[in-house]
Amino acid sequence: MKRQARGGGPIATGAFSADTVEDKADSAMEEARAPQLKRRLRRADLGAVPESRKALRELLRHWGRPGRAEVAELLTSELVTNAIIHTDHDALLTATVGPRGLRVEVRDFVSRRPRLRVPNADDGTHGRGLVLVQSLADAWGVRVHGVGKAVWFDLDAGVA
Repeated sequence: MKRQARGGGPIATGAFSADTVEDKADSAMEEARAPQLKRRLRRADLGAVPESRKALRELLRHWGRPGRAEVAELLTSELVTNAIIHTDHDALLTATVGPRGLRVEVRDFVSRRPRLRVPNADDGTHGRGLVLVQSLADAWGVRVHGVGKAVWFDLDAGVA
């Protein structure tokens, strides 16, 4: 299983990309048809965590990857919790199921980037979220936006 973290900015395709204009158009059309969840997360609303898990579970009900769906719920909970606890703003959750797998993204409106921390054994409730994302996702990263950032992860469809 290949795990990678990407960050900095949007992934750019250009002179060094093997993608053609047709490939990009096909990919955009596939994404437009892909089952998707979009949800606004209100600031300081911890009830959004179980609601997001339930909505994701419904989206993934027909995905056919039960073990991966459970991992997706766990990792989504971590990203949603981080956005709610570590920012004082609303956030946006987007989950898209496509032929290549699942992408979950939580966008907030605070430019401060999350830090991967080593969990402290004395603190049983904090510091493990991004470690879980790093350990269980096939890829993950942070993409900076004009106002804020998006933290995302991918789970490949072909991985059991």
